[in-house]
Amino acid sequence: MTDTALDPTGAQLFATMPFTTKLGIEVLEHSADLVRTRLAWHESLCTLGNTIHGGVFMSLADSTAAVCAYLNLPEGSQATTTVESKTNFLRAIRSGHATATSRPLHTGRKFIIIETEIHDDAGKLAAKVTQTQAVL
Repeated sequence: MTDTALDPTGAQLFATMPFTTKLGIEVLEHSADLVRTRLAWHESLCTLGNTIHGGVFMSLADSTAAVCAYLNLPEGSQATTTVESKTNFLRAIRSGHATATSRPLHTGRKFIIIETEIHDDAGKLAAKVTQTQAVL
């Protein structure tokens, strides 16, 4: 997946969260219906066995879901904040990229619920995250 085109406009949204730059998150596409990002494997992001640390998966998912929630804000609202997040870890990633895809499950006036899947380069599901974002 190294030849995938990046999304410079989406990158501007992520630039408002400096931590995403520190992690090296790249934006592949963004819309209200889908936000897709990726993160390259690097030894500095690993735990035992050269696998990407679970906290990195959670950060990738949280950031991707946050932008998806932002793009689904009700009129007059300015931001969201994560109030709940549940992660199922299904497979380790030891090379290549972790690619996150976030989609809205519910877009209400007070809460937005986002589901994020993280896949490896072979398309195998590595983690699934369901997150609730409060509308501010």
